[in-house]
Amino acid sequence: MGSLIWRVEHLREVDSTNTYLLARADDDVDEGLVVYSDFQSAGRGRRDRVWSSPPRTSLLCSILLRPAVEAVDLQLVVVATALSVRAALVRLCGVRPDLKWPNDLIAGGKKLAGVLAELVTAPRRSAVVVGLGVNLTAHPMAVDATSVLAESGLTVAPRALLDLVLEELEGRRPLIDDAAGREELRTQYRTALATIGRRVRVEGIHDVAVGNARGVDDLGRLLVEVEGDVRAFAVGDVIHLRSEGEGSR
Repeated sequence: MGSLIWRVEHLREVDSTNTYLLARADDDVDEGLVVYSDFQSAGRGRRDRVWSSPPRTSLLCSILLRPAVEAVDLQLVVVATALSVRAALVRLCGVRPDLKWPNDLIAGGKKLAGVLAELVTAPRRSAVVVGLGVNLTAHPMAVDATSVLAESGLTVAPRALLDLVLEELEGRRPLIDDAAGREELRTQYRTALATIGRRVRVEGIHDVAVGNARGVDDLGRLLVEVEGDVRAFAVGDVIHLRSEGEGSR
């Protein structure tokens, strides 16, 4: 992989930065295209959930990457991005969020940011569009969330955070392309992941399970011990339980 050159575009409003960038991710667009917007009218999270925030209160962006990974390793793009956001926040304002499986950053048990990666298949070369939403000065009221302002008392500009995220991601991006680098990312992820060691409730597509989170396997699946059996969850919503029967996201 050669030197990565970021090309950042700014929009006042868009339906979704991921949708916008997915439409542009054809064979002729090189890795490194970034778009961020002051407002999203139809922002998306995992499983097509709505991500909504007031204008100019969040970092709302998407990044086009072309890593040499199969769909099974898509979670590593989320991991690299989430770790980069975490490091950027530490540098910028001293906030050190934990990671929550599969794609959230949390502070004080509340959601601070989310990451969404989507694979694009093209005739000659595939791409990944990774979307990022970070609550800076406000947060959606529909979820148990927080903001950088609430956690640090500082008002952070979206572009200032984005520049640091891209700087951090540039250092982690090469790790995705080889086996040793991917293992390093998995190690960093497991260290930062607050879900491991917690009693959790996993809300899957067809069922709900309660148990103890034992780890994450090399495919990014959450390993949960449920009544003596270890189950692997590839998808699902996780609630961290304070004690049996009492939960907090």
